[in-house]
Amino acid sequence: MIVTTTAKPSSRAIDQASRLSAELSAFLKARGNLTVNKLLTLTDDKRLIVVTENEVRYYDGQSEIPLYFHPSMAFVRVKRLRRGETDPLIQLSGCEEGDHIIDCTAGLASDSLVFAYAAGPTGSVTAIESEPVLCALVREGLSGYETNLPDVNEAMRRIEMINNNHLNYLSELPDKSVDIVYFDPMFRKPIHESSSMEPLRAIANMDELTIASIEQAKRVARKSVVLKEHQASGEFLRLGFERRHVNTSKIAYGVIQL
Repeated sequence: MIVTTTAKPSSRAIDQASRLSAELSAFLKARGNLTVNKLLTLTDDKRLIVVTENEVRYYDGQSEIPLYFHPSMAFVRVKRLRRGETDPLIQLSGCEEGDHIIDCTAGLASDSLVFAYAAGPTGSVTAIESEPVLCALVREGLSGYETNLPDVNEAMRRIEMINNNHLNYLSELPDKSVDIVYFDPMFRKPIHESSSMEPLRAIANMDELTIASIEQAKRVARKSVVLKEHQASGEFLRLGFERRHVNTSKIAYGVIQL
């Protein structure tokens, strides 16, 4: 994998690229006049990270669309919370201000952001992501992305990204040490209309959840364990969740109340 910058990078972008290349054991290359396609031909694994002045982009050599952090629908959901409206995830999980949440399958951290806003400054969200590149990409985005709402920016900064396997992480925590444990794995039954998820599917951990992970989550959580999946998924039954349909979409949440 290569890490590079734009053609005329700032010193900040150069430092960020250098740090990411060391973290990900990738080759740091000056951009010069090289195009993305040319840089991809210089890699063994057809993977490329480009640090721009505003974001970090990941190219996998397959999709023409780079993967990068953006709050997307999470920003819409948080704005609804700001207006005093509700969010199905916050309602079903029982999340309140001051709660401590573990998002075991962070992905692009969309639900982590919703949790972070709902839990407020006295709460915390730890987002676990097993894939190193995805973890770094999202961590950098959370630390630097700017919206026009300071309280939303602060919620992003409160999310702690950790590169680890969630089962390993949960196993090391004391009993009843957090309020909510959340799982949003890559769906066993994809929603193909969601084209924005395709670049993520190429890099994300596709492993199914294990019963051992759910048992650890039940041991660690005080309030609830929550699973998001396609509403037609058999994972709710297999893993012991009570399925709660969300009528306005194809997703559903499963809840284990503790």
